[in-house]
Amino acid sequence: MADGLITRPTAQHLGGEPTPRHWRESLALRYRLTPWWARVLAIFVLSRVISTALLLGFARVQATNAWTVARPDYASFAKMWDGQWYFIVAQIGYSSTLPLTADGHVAQNQWAFLPVYPVIVKGLMVLTGAPFAPTAVVVSVAAAALTALVFFQILRRFLPEGSALFGVVLFCVAPLSPLLQVAYAESLFLLLLAASLLLLLQRRYWLMLGVLAAASFTRPGVVAFALALALHWSHRWLTRGRDPFPVRDRVTVAVVAVSTAILGFAWPAVAAIATGRLDAYTATELSWRADYIGYGRLLPFTSWVQGANWWFPGGSGIVFLVVAIVLFGLFLVSPWARRLPIDLRFWVASYVVYLLAVFFPQSSTFRVLMPVFPLLGALAVPRSKVFRVALVVVAVLLQWVWLYYCWWVDGYDWTPP
Repeated sequence: MADGLITRPTAQHLGGEPTPRHWRESLALRYRLTPWWARVLAIFVLSRVISTALLLGFARVQATNAWTVARPDYASFAKMWDGQWYFIVAQIGYSSTLPLTADGHVAQNQWAFLPVYPVIVKGLMVLTGAPFAPTAVVVSVAAAALTALVFFQILRRFLPEGSALFGVVLFCVAPLSPLLQVAYAESLFLLLLAASLLLLLQRRYWLMLGVLAAASFTRPGVVAFALALALHWSHRWLTRGRDPFPVRDRVTVAVVAVSTAILGFAWPAVAAIATGRLDAYTATELSWRADYIGYGRLLPFTSWVQGANWWFPGGSGIVFLVVAIVLFGLFLVSPWARRLPIDLRFWVASYVVYLLAVFFPQSSTFRVLMPVFPLLGALAVPRSKVFRVALVVVAVLLQWVWLYYCWWVDGYDWTPP
C-alpha cells in the first residue's frame, strides 16, 4: 500500500518473468512518453534507411555515364542530373551571357536553377572544407527532416495524432522520397512551403511573406501562392459573418498576396537584368522541352495540350488529360480531402493551375508535383490497418520503379527525374 492506494502486483514484484502483456504495456507507456518530434524523426530515419538501401542498390549496378564512373559512391550517385547544375552554380555562379545552340536558340544553362540551395551548400563547403556532393546531401536530408516535423504540425491541426503521424509516414516513404536525400533543392523548397502553409493556417501573414521570399529564390512556383492567398482573402470575406475579417487583416492579406505575386517573378527579372535579355529565364526553361516538341514560345495553358498530343497522338491524349483533371477535382471535394483545411486545398488547386499554365508534362512531372504533398493528409484519414500497410508497401515499390526509370542511367536516357 502506498498513499492509501493498493498497487497491483506485477510479474517483477512476484519474482517472475515479464509477460507479453507487460511488455506491451511497457512499450505503450514509453511510446506515450516519447515527445512528438522524436516519433516524427524516428519515422524519418527509418524511411531514409529504406531509400538509402534502394539508392545504393542502383549505384552498385550503375554503369559509367555522363555524371559518374561505374559503381559510384553514394554522394556521387546523389549528384547526378540537376545536382550537376547546382554544383555549377555553387562553383561559378551565373553567366551574364546565355549559351546558344547552333541555330541560335537559348541552350540549357544554370539560370533554370535558383540560387538559395546552392548558396547554402557553398557556404557550408567554405566553412567545413567538405566537397559539394556530401554537403548537398546533408543540406537536403536536414531540410527534409525539418519538413517532416512541420508537416506533422500542419496535420495535427485537423487530424488525430496517430493519423497525423501516418501522414508523415506517407510523406517519408512517398514514391519520390529518394529526392529528399540527393543534391536537389526539393527538400529545401518543401520545407519553406510547409512553413509558409503552417503560418498561413496560423494567420501570421507577415512572417509567412519572409519565408515565401526565400522560397521564391529556391524553386519556381511561389507565384501560385499568390493565387492561394487571393482565394484565402475571398473565403475570409465571404465567411466574415462567422469568422471576423477586420480591415487590418484585409489590407495585410492583400499586400502580402500582391508581394508574393511580385516575388514569383523576381528571379526571371534578375535573369533579365543580368543577361540583358528580357526572356532569359523563360527561354532557358523552354530549352528543356525542345527535345520533345522543338523550340517555341511559352503560351499559357497550351503546354499540357501539346504534351498530351505528343505522348498520346490522335486525340486520346486530350481525353486522358480531361479525365485526369476531372478526377483530380473530384478528389479535392471528396470526404477525405474535405478534412483538410480549406487553405491547404486552395494551395493545392492553385499550384495545379500554375502547372497547367506553364509546365510541359514529361518524366519530371512527378517531381514537380511534390508540392501538393498536403494531400497526403487526406490519405491519412482512413484508419484501416490493411489500407495503411498497403499504401506504404505500394509507395516503397514505386520508389524502386521511379529510381529505375528516372534516376538510374541505362544507356541513352530520356526520362530525367
